[in-house]
Amino acid sequence: MMAMPRKRKPPVDPAKILASLVGAVAGLSICAWISVVQLRAATTERIVTDYHTGLAISGFDPVAYFTNGKAMLGSGEIETTHAGATWRFINEGNRGAFVASPDVYMPVFGGYDPTGVARGVAVAGNPEVWLIIGERLYLFRSPETRNAFEARSAEIITNAQSQWPEVVRKLAQ
Repeated sequence: MMAMPRKRKPPVDPAKILASLVGAVAGLSICAWISVVQLRAATTERIVTDYHTGLAISGFDPVAYFTNGKAMLGSGEIETTHAGATWRFINEGNRGAFVASPDVYMPVFGGYDPTGVARGVAVAGNPEVWLIIGERLYLFRSPETRNAFEARSAEIITNAQSQWPEVVRKLAQ
């Protein structure tokens, strides 16, 4: 007896897959939508990111703190995406520097105030209240927390580094 030839499966059509995914997502309940949003947040919880725009550190250029010595809003025309967030820059040179070495320019603790992190709490830093210590950028909630940090930076950094894994775990929940 001769075996019947197996039918070949048609090639996968990416448009059909996308359409089925969109259809599935469209039928989600509000609880499922919240889960989808939480999955999105899981990629950015380590970076202070605007929930509505996806901008890291409120659109301020992370390189300008080092090159210009001040907080400067980046341009919507000059952006890149890194670590699940959109970063803006004042010029192409700053974007290039960031793309080449993002860990050098990103704020420590993702832009969370290190004094809060040292206490085990995630408090978003204000991009206009900042310091560069040890060639690293730190953002603070207020001038008072910045002053406290300046007075005891080594102690606060040590405590914040030990607390950071637990803070990140809480953020991801």
